[in-house]
Amino acid sequence: MKDLLQSVFIHSCAIGLTGYMFFICLKYQTLFSLHPFCMTAAMESSICRQKSSEKDDGAYFHQANEQNGRNFNKANSLLSQAECAVLKMSEPMPCNAVPVHGYDFNVKLNDYSELFNSFATTGFQAKSFSDSLDEKKSIPDFEDPSLSEFEFPNFFRPKTGCTIFLAYTSNMISSGLREVIRFLVDCLVTSAGGIEEDLIKCLAPTYLGDYRLDGAQLRQKGFNRIGNLLIPNRNYCLFESWLMPILDKLVEEQTTQNVSWTPHKLIYRLGLEINCSQSIYYWAAKNKIPVFCPGITDGSLGDMLYFHSIHRSPLKLDIVEDVRLINDMAVKSIKTGMIILGAGLIKHHVCNANLMRNGANYSVFVNTAQEYDGSDAGALPDEAISWGKIRSDAKPVKLFCDATIAFPLLVSQTFLQHHQQAMAKTLSE
Repeated sequence: MKDLLQSVFIHSCAIGLTGYMFFICLKYQTLFSLHPFCMTAAMESSICRQKSSEKDDGAYFHQANEQNGRNFNKANSLLSQAECAVLKMSEPMPCNAVPVHGYDFNVKLNDYSELFNSFATTGFQAKSFSDSLDEKKSIPDFEDPSLSEFEFPNFFRPKTGCTIFLAYTSNMISSGLREVIRFLVDCLVTSAGGIEEDLIKCLAPTYLGDYRLDGAQLRQKGFNRIGNLLIPNRNYCLFESWLMPILDKLVEEQTTQNVSWTPHKLIYRLGLEINCSQSIYYWAAKNKIPVFCPGITDGSLGDMLYFHSIHRSPLKLDIVEDVRLINDMAVKSIKTGMIILGAGLIKHHVCNANLMRNGANYSVFVNTAQEYDGSDAGALPDEAISWGKIRSDAKPVKLFCDATIAFPLLVSQTFLQHHQQAMAKTLSE
């Protein structure tokens, strides 16, 4: 019977008040054995409780209505705040504000000059690329017969309206930028790898590989990986066979003729010895362009100098003479410009030379390094201004981009155009 009542209770609660009253009847009938008086008392008690509950419900609903009103007002206030935050009106844009607009291929399909011009209004690094073009194009380019020459141990170099220092890391030469850099400037600064990779490419090629090739397997096979490039170790063996006899000659001249060798003199000599029109340093020697390498022992070239010094009297390289030459070149220039591909030692060496003249007038940095670790590699141009390496009134540009993408495009719109104009002028005369 008890189980039956519990079942009825569950269902009657689901039905509502009528079911609840029915349950009460059953309950009291069971407890009082269906006594009429008890049944009446129970029913009256239940009705009283119901009326009391109705009064309480009325008060509750009154309070709930008041609370809902307050909540409604509060919701309206919050909505108003949200609308003010989201729909805040802007101040008028400045009169010289430039709207963002990309290149419209529906208008012109193959006009690359217009494509590059559109970068100025595209935004992000396209805008930085456009600024880099403007910075390079703003460099004055003229030769004045009245200007004196830069004097180097092996040659004189005429001054121009602006001396351009081009600095690059070794991986630029490992990649296809080696061919682009042949559109030369006034001064080159690179690392040891930037020297040896150019010379080695005259002896044997570098190949395309993949970033995810297994290092242990490559080592076993004798392949050296630079990013997604591969250099067979045989190339360095060829380099050693080519270089050692030349080092023998240099040591002999050092001993018998009292020649004081420096890194830039060594590079000049290697450019002549390689005698290959594909080499940057062949053309640098032919065109009397100095090449400085402050870290010349940090690479395969340093390995060869080490091995050579074991077998005979070592070659001595005077780095002090070279730092004086590059600093003098900066100091004696009318204006200077820096184009730096990559960063690290080569970047700092050029910037520090320009410190001697209270900063470069024009600067373009192309790298992907970040400033958050405090490295010179990632430092923005404004940091160089604080050191006096770039002039305070300059408008330097840092382009966050892989130089293998950016530099050929920069050359096509600057150096190449100037070269073509100069050639056309020469032919017309």
